[in-house]
Amino acid sequence: MPLPRIATLVALAVIALSGCRAPAATVDTDGSQAVEALFQAGRSDEVVEVHGVVQRSLSDDLEGSRHQRFILRLATGRTLLVAHNIDLADRVPLAVGDGLRIRGEYEWNDQGGVLHWTHHDPAGNRPGGWIEHDGRRYR
Repeated sequence: MPLPRIATLVALAVIALSGCRAPAATVDTDGSQAVEALFQAGRSDEVVEVHGVVQRSLSDDLEGSRHQRFILRLATGRTLLVAHNIDLADRVPLAVGDGLRIRGEYEWNDQGGVLHWTHHDPAGNRPGGWIEHDGRRYR
């Protein structure tokens, strides 16, 4: 086969195969994409780990078990209400702008969702949750 024809065939093969690459995988290092998928699907009762920034601190919920409440903003812009049971775990000394890593159970609502079970399970029946702040894990 003449050299120009081989070069043409190689060039055509490269062009054809360049469109066959798998898209680069997106790594969800902060959990925000997982929460976004749960929100879009309207799903609840899913354990997630997320990283976010405290947007606003709210008053404690004192009905039944006491809960520390705050709004967490994820990298996607989605906000979550975090309800951290302070009868089972220590209060987290947080401030607006603090970065937190949280493991808890996601519950869907039309405002973005709620993250709860951010503490150990005293009965040991479910995975424990936690909040990490300034190198300390609150569970």
